[in-house]
Amino acid sequence: MEEYRETLRGLPVAAWAGYLARHSGLPGPRGNLALLQAAGDEGDAAWLSEMAGSGDEFQAATGAAGLGRVFAGDPDETVLSRLRELAADPRWRVREGVAMALQRLGDVAPERLWPVVEAWAVDDDPLVQRAAVAGMCEPRLLRTRNGSAVALAACSTVTRGLAARPLPRRRNEAIRVLRQALGYCWSVAVAADPGAGLPLFDSLRADPDPDVAWIVRQNSKKARLKALLDG
Repeated sequence: MEEYRETLRGLPVAAWAGYLARHSGLPGPRGNLALLQAAGDEGDAAWLSEMAGSGDEFQAATGAAGLGRVFAGDPDETVLSRLRELAADPRWRVREGVAMALQRLGDVAPERLWPVVEAWAVDDDPLVQRAAVAGMCEPRLLRTRNGSAVALAACSTVTRGLAARPLPRRRNEAIRVLRQALGYCWSVAVAADPGAGLPLFDSLRADPDPDVAWIVRQNSKKARLKALLDG
């Protein structure tokens, strides 16, 4: 990643987009996350905003991820609104960029991340809810009691919200993406604070909702949670 940073510093900013296009690793199974992170570190707010609006998926994901660093340094609500828009982007790499943005914010200013997660967890858009739990349920952000509490609350809120949606309205891609996130985020949140998390997770087992049952099954297979459940 440091090599990419040095390379970018040696190029005119006007050449960065082309460099990202040549070294993105796409099309292919894996994007160049080291380059994405490096560009997100080096770019200023204007360049990252420009990238976030790109039709190129890798450039847009880079811009999204970097905007988390921008918001951490300057809590401009317009940046947060832009991230919320990008959280609902149809391109999955851009949505991942938003999750990275939230994690970057949490690394620097966790007390500013928590209210964002709480607000997004009750958003009407399931993709924004997905960003809330996927961004928050990162082990390094859950090392404090406050962090783990926010993660568990977000998982609970979003799961209850999913179960409250009429079944016929869940047959779309956005709900599938949200359900997939809940299929692993619970295990991360519970493992961070089993004392608080296990009772919440156990309460899901009695829920007859088919999506909640699927979420329970998927999380129960994760090694981090399976060890706690078996113990």
